[in-house]
Amino acid sequence: MTSIALFGAGGKMGYRLAKNLKGSRFDVRHIEVSDAGQARLKNDLEISCVPANAGLDGADVVILAVPDTAIGKVAASIVDTLAAGTMVVALDAAAPFAGHLPVRADLTYFVTHPCHPPIFNDETDMAAKRDHFGGLFAKQHIVSALMQGPEEAYGLGEEIAMVIWSPVMRSHRVTVEQMAMLEPGLSETVCASLLVVMKQAMDECVKRGVPEEAARDFLLGHMNVLGAVIFGEVQGVFSDACNKAIEFGIPALMRDDWKKVFEPQEIAESIRRIT
Repeated sequence: MTSIALFGAGGKMGYRLAKNLKGSRFDVRHIEVSDAGQARLKNDLEISCVPANAGLDGADVVILAVPDTAIGKVAASIVDTLAAGTMVVALDAAAPFAGHLPVRADLTYFVTHPCHPPIFNDETDMAAKRDHFGGLFAKQHIVSALMQGPEEAYGLGEEIAMVIWSPVMRSHRVTVEQMAMLEPGLSETVCASLLVVMKQAMDECVKRGVPEEAARDFLLGHMNVLGAVIFGEVQGVFSDACNKAIEFGIPALMRDDWKKVFEPQEIAESIRRIT
C-alpha cells in the first residue's frame, strides 16, 4: 500500500484532501500542527494525527497542503529525512515555479491543481450545485505536472490527484510553466481582476439608481448567455449592437499591451509577490 504523509491535514485545503483520501487504497499519515485542525479531523472524520517524524517514516509520497508562503520552509525542514525516490506533491505551481522546493535530483516533484467546477455543467444535485470550489460534491477538471522525476512516476501522481480532487472529469497534463501561466496569469491576474471590475461596474449602476437586485440579476444572466456564446458552449452570434459595444468597449477598458501579463518575467514577478 502506497503511504502518504499529508502535511496541513487539518487546514482548509488539507481537510478536503483528508476527506477524499479516507477509504482510498492509500495509507495516509495526517500531520497537523494546530489544535483546531487536529480537533476538526478527529471530530468530523474520526482521523488522528501523528507527529511529522512518524508520518514521514517510510512515506512514499509527501503532500504539502500548506500555504504558498510556507511551502519552502516546510519542504526545507523535511528534505533531509526523505528517502531517494520519494514523491513530493505541491498543490499549486507558485512555489515550485519560484524555486522554493529544495534541490534534490533524487526526489520526484509533482504539482497538481483543480480547475474547479465549470460554469457550464450538468449538476442537478443541490449540494453539487452549491459546491463552487469542488472536491466535495461537484465534478471538476484538473491539471497536473511532473516537475522532475522518472516518467513512470506521473501515473502515481495523477492517481493521487484524481482522488484528492474527486470527483474528476478530465485530467490534463501540463508543465509547471504552463500551470503558472494558468494561475496566477489567466485565472487571477486576468479573470479575477476583470470579475472585480464587473462587480464594480454593477455597483456603479446601483449608485446611479438601478435597483441592486435588478442589476445583479441582469449582469449574472448576461454573463451566462454571453459566456455560452463566446466560449462555444452554444452556437450563436451577437447582434450588431452588441458587436459594436465590444468593439468600443475593449479599447476603452483595456490597455493595448495587457497581454504582457503572460510574459515569463511578468508571471515570475506575480509569483514572487504571492510567495
